[in-house]
Amino acid sequence: MTMGNGQLGVGWRVERLGAMCEVIAGQSPQGKFYNDTGTGTPFYQGKKEFGDKFIRAPKKWTSHITKMAYLNDILMSVRAPVGPINFATQSLCIGRGLAAIRAGEDIDKDFLFYQLLSKQNEIKGNEGAVFASINKAQIENLEISLPSLPEQKRIVAILDEAFSGISLAVANAEKNLTNARELFESYLNNIFTQKGDIVLGKLSDITTDITDGDHSAPPKSSEGIPFITISNVNKKTGLIDFTKTFKVPEEYFNNLKLNKKPMFGDVLYTVTGSYGIPVKIPKGVDFCFQRHIGLLRPNERTHSSWLYYALLSPMVFKQATERATGTAQKTVSLRVLRSIQVPLMNWKEQESVVKKLDEMWMKTQYLESIYQQKLTALKELKQSILQKAFNGELTQREENV
Repeated sequence: MTMGNGQLGVGWRVERLGAMCEVIAGQSPQGKFYNDTGTGTPFYQGKKEFGDKFIRAPKKWTSHITKMAYLNDILMSVRAPVGPINFATQSLCIGRGLAAIRAGEDIDKDFLFYQLLSKQNEIKGNEGAVFASINKAQIENLEISLPSLPEQKRIVAILDEAFSGISLAVANAEKNLTNARELFESYLNNIFTQKGDIVLGKLSDITTDITDGDHSAPPKSSEGIPFITISNVNKKTGLIDFTKTFKVPEEYFNNLKLNKKPMFGDVLYTVTGSYGIPVKIPKGVDFCFQRHIGLLRPNERTHSSWLYYALLSPMVFKQATERATGTAQKTVSLRVLRSIQVPLMNWKEQESVVKKLDEMWMKTQYLESIYQQKLTALKELKQSILQKAFNGELTQREENV
């Protein structure tokens, strides 16, 4: 297991990580020693609490210590996924999903952190394992490119400054992305909660049918009709993702009742687990769906897109949340779904609402695409800077100026 660095800078050498650092493999205490009340030592099982650079506050503690990491140790995720790193911010106990890397006196801890970050995608787990993992010996055998200690500190100073600027740009892009989404949600909420002479009615008043998917276990087939589950419902786009579905025989589909066969103009609505997500049905696609998804078929007085936006509105989601039942998985029953209230509008009013929301949605999608592109570019910039840093190019450029 090596981490190639291409051409090294002048005066650099390659060392095994184990020769420069101490590696501590995590070991989990027995579950009976865990608590969430703050008693004992902070305990981390894996990367769940990782931040951008520093591990976040603990959610579990242990009264029995197995393996310890200390302030400024580098914590590496060693099990699904392999490679992500964070700094420890205090003394803590580490479980099987983590290893601690303690920098020796000849390597700057921040230099080591940045180099491991630059090669994160190259740190691979054991092939053929059910879950990707990396062990202590494999971490110790990772190759580290090493200049002199003063050079390490110079590189760290440059990277700190560059990454500080990038982090600010990322934060601004993420804020703008959030603002774009919230602007649409606010606009949507205002339309469906207008004050005045608005008459409310039930969803059952504006639909011909509200049902859910077939309750029998579907027979799987290599060919046939796609069968979708909640995992195929894309909340962000309001569409169905057909790329990862299994298929059922055409005979199974043909034998379904008509109200179990989605048609163009119907709106699907998730009712169990990740409930409250509406999706539009595309033209000319036959498919069937699981019972955790509801189907609403608008009547002749109801615009399909208006029904979709109504189901997307905070007004409907609030009612669904207040009346959902269950503990492990919340469920919005069909009875509850049918009784949810929405504003009643005539066809012309619905068309006006749909036009405004379609325009707002397109603007939001456009803004989101711009900010997502910025975030992708910033991520690529970080990797480019890291690559130059560990090829010795950053300080070489300074010397040539």
